[in-house]
This record gives sequence, C-alpha cells and structure tokens, in this order.
Amino acid sequence: MPSTKLAGIFRSLRQYHGDPSHSAAMDALYGTLLSPGDLAFDIGAHVGDRTSCFRRLGARVVALEPQPLAYRVLRLLHGRDEAVVIVQAACTEHEGTVRMMINSANPTVSTASRHFTEAADGAGGWQGQIWDDAIDVPATTLDALISRHGEPQFTKVDVEGYEANVLAGLSRPLKTLSFEFTTIQREVVPMCLDRLAGLGTYHFNLSLGETQSFVFENAIPADDLKDYVFALPQEANSGDIYAFLQGACTPPPNRALSPGAPVPGPGYDWPPPASSRRVT
Repeated sequence: MPSTKLAGIFRSLRQYHGDPSHSAAMDALYGTLLSPGDLAFDIGAHVGDRTSCFRRLGARVVALEPQPLAYRVLRLLHGRDEAVVIVQAACTEHEGTVRMMINSANPTVSTASRHFTEAADGAGGWQGQIWDDAIDVPATTLDALISRHGEPQFTKVDVEGYEANVLAGLSRPLKTLSFEFTTIQREVVPMCLDRLAGLGTYHFNLSLGETQSFVFENAIPADDLKDYVFALPQEANSGDIYAFLQGACTPPPNRALSPGAPVPGPGYDWPPPASSRRVT
C-alpha cells in the first residue's frame, strides 16, 4: 500500500480523533440535535469522528464513506457496533457509480466535485493540495437511504463541494441537517439553500471551521445566511450550515460567538483560534 495513503489516513485520525477537547465540543453541539435512540446519517463520514460522537450521544448511525482506506478505518472503529450501519458509497442525485478524485496526502478533502478541485487550485490556504488519483465508487441517494433505514432525525453532509449533488437526491424535507461550505466555492451555498426551499420552510445557523459553536443568536432566514457567507473573508476557509425545518423542530439554544453575529469586521474576533479551524 502506498506510504502516502497510509500517512494521509493517519493524519486524519490524529486530526479528528486525537484531541479530547474537539470531541467534547462536538458532543455539546450535537447533543442539542440528537437524543438517545434517534437515527443520524453521516454522509461523508471519513474516519468517523462524527459517527463516534453520535454514538456517544446514544444515536443510531448510518455512515457513508466511499474511500476504501477510510471505510476500513470505520469498519475497525464501528464494525462490531450493531447500532452503526457502514456503507461504502458516495451520496449523489442518482444510484450507480461516481468518479472520485483522491487526495492521498490529505484524504479529508477527496471529492467527487471537479469544480471543487479547480476552485482549490492556487487558492489561498489550499496551496500544495494535490488530487493524485481517481477511482469509480458506488453511489446512492438520500432517498434510497431513507427507504432502507428510515428517516433520520439529523443528517450531516460533508463532501467537499458536492453538497448540492447530495441534496438533489432528496425529495422530502428532513427535520434537521447540516452541510459544509467553503469560501473557495461559496456558490454551492445558494444551490443548497434553493434545493431545501423547494422541500420545505427552513431557518438556519452555522458554525465556522471546527469551532463547533453556532454563530447566530437565533436561527435566521436563507437570504440573511447567504449574505453572511458571501461577506466572510477568504481565510474563513470553511464551515457547516445547519438547517431546521419549520414546525418539525425547535432550533437548539445558541452558543453564539457574539450577540447578533455581526459580519466580520472591526471588533469581531477573527480569525478563530487555529486549533478551531479545519486543516487543509
């Protein structure tokens, strides 16, 4: 097995499982979204830090990961847990196969989105990222997963610029979900918001990087969220947007960075501590 791929997967394990404070922050955030016995989907599970968190909270998990080495890690970590279903597949708008670009040295940014790799080329904060391999992987849809496993209480989508494709495979509103965004590909955000608007009425919050802390004091409409994301500085890098279906759930209590969450500017604590930001 190429040493670069092994080094890359060990890098991910250190990054996502090696910091107890990271795990505690995840438990605090996701504990507002999940209760024991709930079903959670982990779409783009990678080495399973979110899956592990969901299990610590007592939730059942369906974890999707198309990369062979990361899938093997998930099997080692959770393969004997009857409350975890591990699926070696990508999630997109159709069932079948999809081409995936592999970043062997930093597999957390492997992706099925050619637009993502093109946006990263030469972008600040993404220097040195190389997608050095490509493989065809099985593909499924959110609708198919729901048909097989039931409707989740919470769905996490983190697929490096492919989030809109994942949501295109969903034909019903879900109670709560999150999807990742990056500042090199902000156009994915309105695409996802438009898709969700076609399914139901949602309000939103977000967390930046790996802070595991909501930015806004209260959930906000899609247009306000869009304005905020497009005003972020490039060095914000990435974050996760949380969607709450009106009438189906109550947005959880906020742990805001600052009341009202002003757009970054004078007096705003930016950037967040390096330990709280996703590493590229």
